[in-house]
Amino acid sequence: MTSLIIVHLLLLGLRAIDATADTWRRCTDLLPLDLLSFVLERDSSKLIAGVHMKQAGGVRGVHFSSPHTSMSFASSQLLVDCDLFPKEFSIVVTLKVTSIDPKRNEYIFSLMEPKQVGKRGVGEEEEGNDKGYILEKNKERTVGEEQRHGEREKKRRVESEERRRVILGLRFSKKRLHFLFRGHGGVVERWVFRGAGLDDNQWHTLVLGVGSHHVRLTVDCSTPLKIVPSRPFPADLNIQGSKFHIGSRGRWKGLYSGLLRQLVLVPGSDATHQICPSSNPQLAVLSVPPLLLDLPVTGREVHDHGTSYETEERVSLGLEQSCSGLAQGQMWFNPLRKGLYLCDGTVWVTVLEDHKRLDYVLEHQVLTTSSETHDVEVFQVAGMGLMAAMAHRSTSGSAVYLWSHTGFQLYQNISTFGALAWRHFRMGKKIFLVVSNSGGGTDKRKESETDSSVIYKWSERRKQFVQFQTLQTHCARDWEAFNINQHTYLAVANHRQGDTNHTIDSVIYKWNRLTKSFEVHQMLPTSGAYDWEFFTVGPYHFLVVANAFDGVTTSVDSVIYVWVRGSFQVFQTIKTFCATDWEMFQIGSRVFLVVANGHRLHRNGPSQYAINSTIYELDMNGQLFVRFQDIVTYSAVDWEFFSLGEEYFLIVANSFNGESYSLNSVLYRWQGYEGFVPVHWLPTIGCSDWEFFSSQGESYLIYSSAKEPLSKVFKLKTH
Repeated sequence: MTSLIIVHLLLLGLRAIDATADTWRRCTDLLPLDLLSFVLERDSSKLIAGVHMKQAGGVRGVHFSSPHTSMSFASSQLLVDCDLFPKEFSIVVTLKVTSIDPKRNEYIFSLMEPKQVGKRGVGEEEEGNDKGYILEKNKERTVGEEQRHGEREKKRRVESEERRRVILGLRFSKKRLHFLFRGHGGVVERWVFRGAGLDDNQWHTLVLGVGSHHVRLTVDCSTPLKIVPSRPFPADLNIQGSKFHIGSRGRWKGLYSGLLRQLVLVPGSDATHQICPSSNPQLAVLSVPPLLLDLPVTGREVHDHGTSYETEERVSLGLEQSCSGLAQGQMWFNPLRKGLYLCDGTVWVTVLEDHKRLDYVLEHQVLTTSSETHDVEVFQVAGMGLMAAMAHRSTSGSAVYLWSHTGFQLYQNISTFGALAWRHFRMGKKIFLVVSNSGGGTDKRKESETDSSVIYKWSERRKQFVQFQTLQTHCARDWEAFNINQHTYLAVANHRQGDTNHTIDSVIYKWNRLTKSFEVHQMLPTSGAYDWEFFTVGPYHFLVVANAFDGVTTSVDSVIYVWVRGSFQVFQTIKTFCATDWEMFQIGSRVFLVVANGHRLHRNGPSQYAINSTIYELDMNGQLFVRFQDIVTYSAVDWEFFSLGEEYFLIVANSFNGESYSLNSVLYRWQGYEGFVPVHWLPTIGCSDWEFFSSQGESYLIYSSAKEPLSKVFKLKTH
């Protein structure tokens, strides 16, 4: 009976512990946390106390002169409304390690619990034992030896107390990288990576990925070092009241002596695939503080400490740069304006500026349309020639144009209701057009949650498109047509149902040869779907969706599906930010996907429109798409790939920068190892789509405007 009571009490105790654990809030749904930017950007006009900006090899980093309190902050400032550290995460670091003493340990960062004042019971007991030990040995020591021994023991106790305060930290010695954390039973555990090769006085980018059953260290996007620990990282690591210390553990001993350029905590995922592969793996970027971007440090800067680094003056390159006291005397070349500028400490002063335009892209036609246009679809009709269907915003209808030697001429008006996209496809010799209708206006949308999209068929007798089939859709943003095993399919991107429900199904339709109509084949869950892209690699068929919004945030996963035994199955997910378009292209045997990211938005926070859109390359060995290149875009809504001879190009539709719709859309050329580089800037207004086409040996680009009733055709002058 007594044993049953004991077991019962133990169960009650365990239940109480579980109940306590349930009250702790976990850190979930967090975006990457830029720890270095958080401390450096408290005052963007100057560097904070305790750090100096230095440069090595033309690359900026910060050097820590002291463990100043300005480099520390409460974890609750970034890890908001949570008590437990994420159980899966990664840490991205870019650093340059100088030669250090073999016995020295230096902290890149640490997360420490607050000092406990008055809780010295265990320490006092240890101290008493130590004194007894000293008295026992007093016969064998001189008074001086006893005093030195006592000081050593006191120092040992202080070090022991500091170690017990560590919740989490990343430090390195001459040959090893140590990841420390408070493990099971409150004991500080260490995972050690040997032979990381960081002490060579070169820049390196590290990604430490902590998963449920393993931890991996990737240095400069190379093959990762992997550890499978006997115990996993704790799921109940309490961080209440803790503080982050950047470049130290809050004291002089262990202060980081090298240069630090990037320090990002990525909760919930391994950031390796977000930055690798990279054209410059030693400086692979996830998030670098603006103060350290492309603004060189000059030799005129004064440093308090004796360690010297290579410094140099150079011209920075980019579309945007800030001019402040830190950048005084620096020069900047803007490739958009073809201008060279000098910072006087406040504003950029023009030194040289070229107003000439490149001559191989010429404006060919300004096409006045009946209303704003969301999409252009260019296609050929046998016996007619080149045509273009334009998705007009107006409920009065959308237009089909016919190409002539002078440009596009109006050919047919088709009744549409808030058209967002057109797609043409063929079945045998027959040509079809399908339109995405978003509704007939605000009042109509309130009355009905469904919109009808319509398939039109080309009539050889009438020489026009005639209505063929109607399909119910939900604010359809895009249609994709494709063939698999001699069967024709249509995929619709349903954006939202009603005004607020974005998490809905998009639909795959299959052509039924008996009923001569499209019927539902498969439903796929999407989040504010914006675009479908179908492509084939060898014997495999893929379909990728651009997910834009889940009702809360634009940071959502877009999904790549692969065709398996008659239906699409998930192949890979990629984090995107209001993804609006995917474009697949091949260069030689290499397969790429590029995403147009629209903007960053989380809950009621501000929108960020100047963000990276990313090119991914298919890793044939790893059988997944990996990051290849980031390109800064401004609320991008479309990519178009094309080739001229042996040259390959991408053009992006930049639509909005947060202030204006009048922006330059940028044409990029493939430069091999360098990836895509900007070569031409085309002025556009609310650009919504780009299409490339050829006619009689000449090549053209056409863009549509979602903000003005016009479209423009550009002629590509080739040599």
